[in-house]
Parts: sequence; C-alpha cells; structure tokens
Amino acid sequence: MPALFWVLASLAAAAGALALALVFGGPAEPAPMASITEPFRQADFSGLPEVSRYPARDGVRLAYRAYPAAGGAARGGVVLVHGSAASGATLHVLAEGLAAAGFAVFALDLRGHGDSGRRGQIGYVGQLEDDLEDFLAAVQPPRPTTLAGFSAGGGFALRFAGSARQKLFSNYLLLSPFLSAASPTFRPGAGGWVRLGLARIIAITLLDGIGVRACNGLTVLRFALDERSRELLTPAYSFALARNFQPHPDYRADLRAAGQPLSLVAGREDEVFHAERFAAALRGAGRDIPVTLVPGLGHVALTLDPAGIRAAVAAVAQLDEG
Repeated sequence: MPALFWVLASLAAAAGALALALVFGGPAEPAPMASITEPFRQADFSGLPEVSRYPARDGVRLAYRAYPAAGGAARGGVVLVHGSAASGATLHVLAEGLAAAGFAVFALDLRGHGDSGRRGQIGYVGQLEDDLEDFLAAVQPPRPTTLAGFSAGGGFALRFAGSARQKLFSNYLLLSPFLSAASPTFRPGAGGWVRLGLARIIAITLLDGIGVRACNGLTVLRFALDERSRELLTPAYSFALARNFQPHPDYRADLRAAGQPLSLVAGREDEVFHAERFAAALRGAGRDIPVTLVPGLGHVALTLDPAGIRAAVAAVAQLDEG
C-alpha cells in the first residue's frame, strides 16, 4: 500500500507540473526589435501584385503573389518563402529583382501567415509541406525551379530539401536561414527577435510523444513586433506551426539527406544569426555548400538592399547552371 501511494503521489505531482507548464509556461512579450521592422517602412511596395490563390488539399484557398519574368519567357522559376511572423509581401523587393533578372517568381503566404488561414495556426505538423506540394501541382512554376527561403523560411526550405519530396524542386537557396537553436549560427533569442515558452514547449513535446495533440495549438513563440507591425504580421506561433516552420530536429540530417543543389547567402552583419559561422556549420554536417556573405548587410537588408538582391540572383543563376 505505501508503494502504491507513492506511485500515485508521483503521478499526481507530474500531472500537476505538466498542467502548470501548459497554463503558465507560455512565452513572454519581447521588446520590439526595430532592426527587423523599420527597414520595411523605407521600401517601395507600390508595385505589389494582387493576391492570387490556389486550393490546398483540405479545401482552403491559400495566398501567393506572382511576378512574371521580365522580357517574356522565363529562364526558370523561383518560389519564395518568407521569414517568421512575415508574409510573402515582405519579399516584394527581392521578388521584383528576381523577376527583372528573367525568373518567374511566386511569393507565398504560408498557412498561418498573411492571407493564408488563421494567423499563427496550422492543423498539424507537416501541413506546410502538403501545402507546398499542392501549390506546385496547381500553379506549375517553370523549371528549373528553385525554392528560396529567408530566415525561418530558409529553415523550412532546408526541411523540404531533406525530405522525400525534395525532387519537386530543382534547387534550394537558403537566405540567412534558421538552422537550429543548437546550431553555432544561432544568437540567443535570435538576437532579441523571439521569446520562447520553454516550459510549455517541453510539456507539449512530452504529450506529443505519446500521441496527445490536443495542446498543439497553444502559443509557444512570440516575436518582437511593435504595435503597428502586430496588426499586419503574425505576432505569435502555436506549437504546431513553430515545429513545422523550421528544419527537422536534427538540421544536419536534413543537410546530409538533401540531394538537390543547395546554396546559402547571408548578410555579413546579420544581427539575428552568426553569419560568419554558416560555412563551418555546414561543413560540420558533412556538406561543402557554397556560402556567400554580403558585406555591410544585416538580416532584413539582405532582401531589400540591391547588393543582397544581386547576390540572390547570382546564386539562383549558378544553381540553375549547375
């Protein structure tokens, strides 16, 4: 009887700790990070295309913007994936630069962002890959087709590149990608951009491990947005979205599994990640992938500054030639 009592008491204590973590273990609100939001206010969005839509397999019509290649026939296609909290519109300047270079460009609003579904939420881990496959089937971008992801979108591009569906794209371009919080490239809190609800993440991960998905919609990440940006972007992520919008837990396994050509471009002065460590991080995973660091550019400037756009155009052209 005493042994049973202690077992039951231990189970009750564990259940109580789990419940407390779920209820009170969410992320705090970070202070706004001006270096992320302010550069967009200086950008020219006057030529932003209208939203187009494609049907996902669950019947939801998800959003993207199309940029026809300048001069008529496209030399290839580029599908752009935005960073955390963002939408396809934030990659407008980059998309225009790629289109001017002769590529047909498609800037997605991934589910849970922009005009695609409920912001901050997805239905299940793996839904983003399903949506991307549905986009390719519906829109059929010209080949060779490059999946180019920025920041968290770069991490998602790596996730897709290391998956069984990797051959749906000809190439992959990682623009200052999030690899992992355990990667040597990661600055604490992504330089102040994100706050994690670590206790809640651990609790949901434990539940997820035994097949309990009921808590996967709880908020586990908050981003350093000011009030104005909060209305336009996605200020927080659920567990499911946070888990899906990044590489698999071992990003090195994704790198090793990627069979299509890969390239990486980042700003040398990136304040979110340690850009100078990208090459070593890739070599540590056993991959010698071309890495271009653009002098004088920070994180967001990579997608807005002419030098960053030229580097991205050159990388896509080299991938296509290869």
